[in-house]
Amino acid sequence: MEETAQQQFAGKVALVTGASSGIGKATALQYAREGAKVVVSDINEAAGAEVVAEIKQLGGDAFFVKADVSLPEDCEHLAVRTVATYGRLDIAFNNAGIGGEANAVGDMSIGNWNKVIAVNLSSVFYCMKYQIQEMLQHGGGAIVNNSSILGQVGFANSAAYVAAKHGVVGLTKNAALEYSVKGIRVNAVGPAFIKTPLLTAAGMTEETFEMLARLHPIGRLGASEEVSELVVWLSSEKASFVTGAYYAVDGGYLAQ
Repeated sequence: MEETAQQQFAGKVALVTGASSGIGKATALQYAREGAKVVVSDINEAAGAEVVAEIKQLGGDAFFVKADVSLPEDCEHLAVRTVATYGRLDIAFNNAGIGGEANAVGDMSIGNWNKVIAVNLSSVFYCMKYQIQEMLQHGGGAIVNNSSILGQVGFANSAAYVAAKHGVVGLTKNAALEYSVKGIRVNAVGPAFIKTPLLTAAGMTEETFEMLARLHPIGRLGASEEVSELVVWLSSEKASFVTGAYYAVDGGYLAQ
């Protein structure tokens, strides 16, 4: 990709988990458009390879690493592989997540609880642990963690998801306190209901989508690109005085 004055991430390396679709894919593409070399990671190898191909069609530089972020060894491998290939790690968007079963607390399976916490919360700790170690070797960086509006409020029949996303916000704040003075900024974004494969895979009907849209004062669901724009800003020097923050991108959901 030919470098231009507008490419704010030229010479930088960005890592995105859950990058094969939805918000992760939109962010990976936007990082590439801004000049970053991008490490695309997901458990879906075929879809991840397609994102890499799209980035290369744009003239960018990217490669895919298959990783199950619920496994600490995969998260360590991901960070190490990034630096082994590109020589540094400047930006990370910890985006991978799952929805889990819909059930009240008393009926929720232990297996679902453990899986959702592992994928949506523990993974953020694992990823940051190894990302931070690499960033400290190269003068710092920026980390953005994908929480949710449900990192601020409850939602019936989603206890594991809500608990995990609240945890992501707390973990983000703590990491920011510990590493801001060392040149690493850590922030979280809180999307409302975004029309992504995570929603469509749940088998929702158009009536359900319309019901969800009515929960947002803006009157519609969000688009992945509307979240990625915020993630990219938080990753950039334009947000150089922003750390430990939670930014909702929610169509007014939390204002009610």
